Amino acid sequence: MMRISPSILACDLSNIAAEIDSVSEADYIHIDVMDGIFVPNISFGLPVIASARRRTAAVFDVHLMIDRPERYLSDFKKAGSDILTIHAESTSDPLRVIKEINALGMKSGIAIKPETPVSEILKYLPFADLVLVMTVEPGFGGQSIIKSCLKKATELQDLKRKNGYSYIIEADGGIDENNLPEVSASGVEVSVMGSAVYKIPIEKRNVKIAEFKKI
Repeated sequence: MMRISPSILACDLSNIAAEIDSVSEADYIHIDVMDGIFVPNISFGLPVIASARRRTAAVFDVHLMIDRPERYLSDFKKAGSDILTIHAESTSDPLRVIKEINALGMKSGIAIKPETPVSEILKYLPFADLVLVMTVEPGFGGQSIIKSCLKKATELQDLKRKNGYSYIIEADGGIDENNLPEVSASGVEVSVMGSAVYKIPIEKRNVKIAEFKKI
């Protein structure tokens, strides 16, 4: 069954408490943290995560698109993060950062951009709890899915089976109701969905999320 992680980057931030409540059937809440350096956009930081944590006990799936994330790992733990995903390109020693995330009691994730092959992250797969396949260029919401990136999910599933790895395969970028069957068939286990969830009338979101999970 597909797991769904609604991205609050697409929600009405002036009403974030109700927006979080409206997706209570989701498996995770996806939070994109951008610093304007690693990616050309600025989004949420620690105060937003801490405030949202006071509202819900949902699993916070935090995607760090920031330079040198190792500087803030304990802060993200204190704010209420459950899964912390970094980009290999954002730090000089990704494996050390992955291990530090796990040592702090969080699940660790490693993300790959559309142009990055799976071969670039092979050394991290035995240690990561999650692999995030970006199906758009990171930094902005509302982009169309790059379907060729889904081949990486299939490759990651093959590696997982052959080597006995335990990581979860997540995809993020342009996923909607129309392409979700193809995303699922590729081997993706968690789909990050932004506008595809938050454009739905608030009272119907949980019903739709339940339908998405069955695809």
